[in-house]
Amino acid sequence: MTQIHLRYYGELAADSAGTTDERSPLVLLHGLGFDRRQWGPLLQELAVLDPGRRTVAFDLPGHLDSPGRSSYDLSDVADVLHQAVVEAGLASPLLVGHSIGGVLATIYAAKYRTSGVVNIDQPLLVGPFKDVLAKLEPTLRSPAYGEVWETMLAGMHIDQLPQEAQTLVHASTRPSQEILLGYWREVMETPADVLRAAREADLQAIDVPYDYVTSDEPSPGYRQWLETHRPNTRITVLSGSGHFPHLAHPGELAKLLAG
Repeated sequence: MTQIHLRYYGELAADSAGTTDERSPLVLLHGLGFDRRQWGPLLQELAVLDPGRRTVAFDLPGHLDSPGRSSYDLSDVADVLHQAVVEAGLASPLLVGHSIGGVLATIYAAKYRTSGVVNIDQPLLVGPFKDVLAKLEPTLRSPAYGEVWETMLAGMHIDQLPQEAQTLVHASTRPSQEILLGYWREVMETPADVLRAAREADLQAIDVPYDYVTSDEPSPGYRQWLETHRPNTRITVLSGSGHFPHLAHPGELAKLLAG
């Protein structure tokens, strides 16, 4: 059985398993409001399908055991992540990011050396989410900010997950107001066309394989946009998983990562 150990690399807490060998190390990045524990089911599957592979699941800044910081802009968080990756001795890692972790993985791969990106259920265009946040911003900045997060959770279709996975989701979601405002600041304050141009530049700068794993078939317009700016993107649809393909189908994701 693979031994998993809590470590601190740079500013980030992490679960570390496996040893360095010829395989690209895996870096696992959770979504906003969650934490590294969400990767437990995937780690169990990888222990069987890809035993001994170096795998590090980080807590993002301000989550669980990683301290907060003054800026949660994702470019800054990518720099913090890189310091941790270097300290952990992870050369050219394969980045696996869920939700906002998928955006972070994309930004990281545009700036630093990687062997690939697996984006789990995170569209890179803000779309209607920006308008939703604009409507909810007064509540988000009030003592009732938790209502905003509950609204977000209600749209993630947690009920589609196995019961153990549902319990894991609810156990690892306690975002503070500071965290929500910090990580969503760019979406709330930056024009959509500027965010779009930034993601297009990121995709065009990436010269390694890019996977998009989602629970629903992407719209034709989004698929065309993604494949225009990141040709040969591999799209994998794992149906019936809501916002959590890695929890609904950890075995399928492990197969994809094991190659």
